[in-house]
Amino acid sequence: MSWEPQPDGLSQIITLLKQSQSTDNMVQRAVQLKLEELNQYPDFNNYLIYVLTKLTSEDEPTRSLSGLILKNNIRIHGTELQPAIIEYIKQECLMALGDPSPLIRATAGILITTIANKGGLQNWPELLPTLCDMLDSQDYSVCEGAFGALQKICEDSADVLDSSALNRPLNIMIPKFLQFFRHSSPKIRSNAIACINQFIINRTQALMVHIDTFIENLFHLSSDDDREVRKNVCRGLVMLLDVRMDRLMPHMNSIIEYMLIRTQDSDETSLEACEFWLTLAEQSICKEVLTPHLPRLVPVLVRGMKYSDIDIIILKGDVEEDEMIPDREEDIKPRFHKSRTHTQKPSVGGGASGADGAARAMEGNDDDEDIDDPYDEMDDDSNLSDWNLRKCSAAALDVLANVFKDDFLPILLPILKETLFHEEWVIKESGILALGAIAEGCMNGMVPHLPELIPYLIVCLSDKKALVRSITCWTLSRYAHWVVSQPHDQYLKPLMKELLKRILDANKRVQEAACSAFATLEEEACTELVPYLGFILDTLVFAFRKYQHKNLLILYDAIGTLADSVGHHLNKPEYISMLMPPLIEKWNNLKDEDKDLFPLLECLSSVATALHSGFLPYSEPVYRRCISLIQQTLNQDLASTTSPGQFEQPDKDFMIVALDLLSGLAEGLDCYIESLVSSSNIMQLLYQCMQDSMPEVRQSSFALLGDLTKACFQHVHPHIADFLPILGHNLNPEYISVCNNATWAIGEISIKLMEDTKPYIPMVLAPLIEIINNTNTPKTLLENTAITIGRLGLVCPVEVAPSLQQFVRQWCSSLRNIRDNEEKDSAFRGMCQMITVNPVGVVPDFIFFCDAAASWMTPKKDLHEMLQKILHGFKMQVGEENWARFVEQFPPQLSERLAVMYSI
Repeated sequence: MSWEPQPDGLSQIITLLKQSQSTDNMVQRAVQLKLEELNQYPDFNNYLIYVLTKLTSEDEPTRSLSGLILKNNIRIHGTELQPAIIEYIKQECLMALGDPSPLIRATAGILITTIANKGGLQNWPELLPTLCDMLDSQDYSVCEGAFGALQKICEDSADVLDSSALNRPLNIMIPKFLQFFRHSSPKIRSNAIACINQFIINRTQALMVHIDTFIENLFHLSSDDDREVRKNVCRGLVMLLDVRMDRLMPHMNSIIEYMLIRTQDSDETSLEACEFWLTLAEQSICKEVLTPHLPRLVPVLVRGMKYSDIDIIILKGDVEEDEMIPDREEDIKPRFHKSRTHTQKPSVGGGASGADGAARAMEGNDDDEDIDDPYDEMDDDSNLSDWNLRKCSAAALDVLANVFKDDFLPILLPILKETLFHEEWVIKESGILALGAIAEGCMNGMVPHLPELIPYLIVCLSDKKALVRSITCWTLSRYAHWVVSQPHDQYLKPLMKELLKRILDANKRVQEAACSAFATLEEEACTELVPYLGFILDTLVFAFRKYQHKNLLILYDAIGTLADSVGHHLNKPEYISMLMPPLIEKWNNLKDEDKDLFPLLECLSSVATALHSGFLPYSEPVYRRCISLIQQTLNQDLASTTSPGQFEQPDKDFMIVALDLLSGLAEGLDCYIESLVSSSNIMQLLYQCMQDSMPEVRQSSFALLGDLTKACFQHVHPHIADFLPILGHNLNPEYISVCNNATWAIGEISIKLMEDTKPYIPMVLAPLIEIINNTNTPKTLLENTAITIGRLGLVCPVEVAPSLQQFVRQWCSSLRNIRDNEEKDSAFRGMCQMITVNPVGVVPDFIFFCDAAASWMTPKKDLHEMLQKILHGFKMQVGEENWARFVEQFPPQLSERLAVMYSI
């Protein structure tokens, strides 16, 4: 297709491109409107590609900008463009890959990738062969331009390139790329490695065939003069460590030596190399291969933890007092609300040793628990790149401390002595960070040193450098568990006093670090903090008046955690009169669409649960507003579904947080919530929320249903026929937390419905049995499922007992680990009822029942009698001789415990 521009049109577009480089917002907006208007004309895109590829009289930034505008047009309107125009753009782009200007080549490469992504590589069959041919061009610009485009395609379409739909082009491309590892141009060597690196993690077959050649070539380039090449070599080796350790093992010593050198580079290669230690720590061979190198590696990591001069400038490390400077809104990270999940508390030392180890099988991490990365929080600043050498070195030290445990300390302690007491604050700061990083892995070995170190750190909390004060808060929080276990006067009191001062620090970073550290201390200390509550609340309430926007959100968290930790001890008139007025004032000042409501509602939910009836005077306006937030979100959701163009979709977090706060109110106020429920349409709203398409909405609505069932069942009862089928339908472990809360709510409802649960048993029992027998079910869900099955057996033993054999073993293994409470009590009564109806069902797994019975610390008298009766009944049934043989299988502790508890 030959196409020529009109001179008027061309000059109009060039004027626009010049104007769009203006810094004036008004001009920018006018240009935006004009560009949208020009999109009505099909050949507008021809002009854009013409400016990029043909108009060499224009300056490069203007030409490149033309290409970027075209890229956006293709991304947004690509499918509507005429095929002839797309063909013209494709031809021109391929030609422009050899442009003398690197900027124009790169822009053409971006355009090619965009077209390939939008239309699919299979619709441009000649693209890859053409690019591969261009690699062989004698013209350097053509080769480099083609490689730039190929690198972007490999990055965006790694999976597609390995598919049979395209005839597996990688079989040709990978050997081709390998030829360029020895090219004279560093840019091309770097591109060649970057292309192949895209295929390591997926173990792409076409690469695995050439893996030895690839590794050999990587080694050859390891001492390359070019920084980008070395960076890509490091990146490749780190990924290979995960994927093809077998191939690296023979060379592991020299790889470690190499990475040690690279980790000390003064550019970003050091970060790529530092990732190696994080990855190596996850491999089983880590201890064996790294031990000889530790004395050299540890000092390198600690040095990497020191703030660079640039970091200090970005973090305004020389600004000590900034509390009066208002926060910039863009510095405030979005917070995500974690919906309520009903969980069991683990038993305290009660469980006897496991029958057959069955009970220990499920003690891993709960699938749906988020583990926060402590290094994300460490220097929380949106200006510092999220992940840098300092954080990576600290994380590496942490994971290695977890691998080597106390063997780490002979190397680390001398370094700590040197750094912790250094007169240069940057070095001292890195030592304090290192001390925090090893807290988890080396805790046992550190204990003898803590009586000296903790008081020193408490002194560092008032260091004159804000960055030292803030990291000290973090490090002390990592040792909070030990501090709480010592006599209060020695460490807890002085630490609390200094941390509370830091919460009121004149530096915002220190305020934030102190608030987070204090929240950790609260979680560790729980009710140990009760004697100091007045003192703590004084500080937290004062901080309300002092804090800028960002830290206010963290303060809510510290107050919520305090309420969770001390519970009903907060319910004293003097504490309520301190805490509630500032919270309610914030609550009244925030508009319904302000996202700051999230952390405030979360905080109020914890406070309402803790205060019980003490929250009554504040409950009505809080309750009404939650109902209103749910109503508004549902209305907006309906509007946006029925007429999508006119109404935006709502942010459902408002509804989720409101449901969770209502749960907190129901749990805290208990039967006092009845009058609020009776005068509102909460049941209708709940019915809608329970059927929402978003799992988190359903999760929170099931939690609320369970809490309302406990607090005022008379209002839930009339709706049971509507609610229970929805709960049954959500017993789907694909959504762990939704399933968990639905399971718990079914158990709570059954306890209230009693024998009227009967018609619903077929609907819920089969999915619950399936969940309890699934090996992938996480611990929390297993426990709640076992409790609910037990409760169903309590209210409808005749209906549930016939299935006993299908779940009794898993049931016993799940419930032996939770502490004595009402839920465990009702579940065990149900089990006793079911065994009475169907004694044969428990016989093959009776050892598991014995173990579960032994897990009680102090069962209620009548439950104790029921359990004893079943145990003695079984013994009588099988006779002395068989019983003796049976008991021989027991671990000794189990026999002792049964003898003591049940005289058997």
